[in-house]
Amino acid sequence: MSTYFGIKEKAYKANMRLPELKLVLFTFGNASAADRDNRVFAIKPSGVPYDDLEPGDMVIVDFNGKVVEGSLRPSSDTLTHAALYKHWENVGGVVHTHSTYATAWAQSLTDLPILGTTHADHLAMDIPCTQPMADDKIEGDYEFETGMQIISEFRNREISHEDAGMILVGSHAPFTWGKSVDEAVYKSAVLEEVAKMASITKQIRPDAPKLKQTLIKKHFQRKHGKDAYYGQG
Repeated sequence: MSTYFGIKEKAYKANMRLPELKLVLFTFGNASAADRDNRVFAIKPSGVPYDDLEPGDMVIVDFNGKVVEGSLRPSSDTLTHAALYKHWENVGGVVHTHSTYATAWAQSLTDLPILGTTHADHLAMDIPCTQPMADDKIEGDYEFETGMQIISEFRNREISHEDAGMILVGSHAPFTWGKSVDEAVYKSAVLEEVAKMASITKQIRPDAPKLKQTLIKKHFQRKHGKDAYYGQG
């Protein structure tokens, strides 16, 4: 049995959740699970339909993007995942989808505004969207540069990637991350749902205002604050 069976199984299960949650079609998207002690991660192989995947198909890659174990070519987005793992020490899972509504916002090059309490239950800020990547970076090491673009966006905005857990890569699609790959999948589903709600809200009322700050604070803090009282503790 592979030394990395545990993260292969986690990555496999996470990838299989993406079509179940209607976040991907065909071979779109990918999920990865990290083993931070060994500085490697397991990721979906490139171009393999979800129905054909097995746990053993997951490819093990180090944080520099070099294949450590596996006979299949890893996802074309591998170097983006690798950059996030290498630079953000607390990340244990990364997910990339082309889910419809979140991708539409990414294509519009627009931050996803916090319009309602569903959004505030999970995130106390707008979901950031990057601007399109510079041509020389697109023509260079594109997937690695996508990872660095994500990292730079948080640095330039002076906001925490931990607080956000998600981003819209301009003209492209969303990425999410968390302490585990299961958390990253959950955030991808939440992102798609709030993007859908925001899209419909803006159709009904194009000038719909952002959620008032007192409601943002109340809904976020009751789930995530030091005195949180949502759930069973």
